[in-house]
Amino acid sequence: MAKKLRYGIIGCGGIAYGKHLPAIHKLADTEVTSYCDIVGERAVRANKDFSGGRGKVFTDYRELLKEELDAVFVLTPNNSHSEISVAALKSGKHVMCEKPMAKNYAQAKAMLAARDESKKLLTIGYQNRYRPDSLYLKAECDKGALGEIYYAKATALRRRAVPTWGVFLDAEKQGGGPLIDIGTHALDLTLFMMNNYEPLYAVGTVYHKLNKEKEAGNSWGDWDTKAFTAEDSAFGFVVMKNGATIILESSWALNTTRERESVTTLCGTKGGADMPQAGELVINGVKNGKLYNLTPMLRPGGVAFYDGDAEKDYEREARTFRDAIRGKGKLYVLPEQALVVTRILEGIYKSAASGKPHYFDKE
Repeated sequence: MAKKLRYGIIGCGGIAYGKHLPAIHKLADTEVTSYCDIVGERAVRANKDFSGGRGKVFTDYRELLKEELDAVFVLTPNNSHSEISVAALKSGKHVMCEKPMAKNYAQAKAMLAARDESKKLLTIGYQNRYRPDSLYLKAECDKGALGEIYYAKATALRRRAVPTWGVFLDAEKQGGGPLIDIGTHALDLTLFMMNNYEPLYAVGTVYHKLNKEKEAGNSWGDWDTKAFTAEDSAFGFVVMKNGATIILESSWALNTTRERESVTTLCGTKGGADMPQAGELVINGVKNGKLYNLTPMLRPGGVAFYDGDAEKDYEREARTFRDAIRGKGKLYVLPEQALVVTRILEGIYKSAASGKPHYFDKE
């Protein structure tokens, strides 16, 4: 077996525990040898749970970057993604940075420049691309089954699921609320399917209508109304240079029963596609003069107690990053693509603040 890849984790909170560390742990040829968190106890706990206490623990990411590591995972609040990723790339490490790429477009561009200078790999944690429904739809889009996709809707709507931990509610540290947190997944998925990364202008609206409510029925309990400075919902209307239209809708708290997260709807000249929920897919079109809906069987099934490939989306993500580092495959999420996602999100926020359309060519 090839020598194990050595990883460093910067930020040992929920996304590390719920996604990256379990995925890395399943790969036989990788190991986490360094853990960092500004709250030292979290790094100690992660080291114990995933490395049996054998790894090194830090509270300053600069000290971790002095270690001999192949790659670093940046799993911190949005406002530090760029700073840490740039430093990691310059120190000679490959980088997996959690979504969104950065708090704003300028910070994202700095990351791309550091990637170019260092010649190291940089990818962003948009794991929804690896879902079975996403992989199937991407294959259809790439072979032209939908034709020219000229209208799309990117959806990330929660009724009452406001994250109350960490700094999620802090608009300054996160760069925003549901738009930059979960809207970013839906927008990434939509742009990726369309293969369209040239925005012309965006019109945005941002709302603070429900974030001062108490006893709101939130999934994770009542939020701190004083700390909740981010928006509770945000919406965007984006026109691309080729004339295509994208509507982006996002919420943590919204009076709706139509909850859907990290899904896209696509309308093209030959056909269309809709994800009723994440993991579901319906493709539509016309054949022999009749309308049809195609619902692909995304899991093999057919055998009692067996449902086919049980690999999760974030496990595919970790494996793809590993393979790219070893030169046995390519990155599936390119930073150039993630850069445009951040650019559009910022454009929506700027439009909402100014009350005017934001034209990207005038930046």
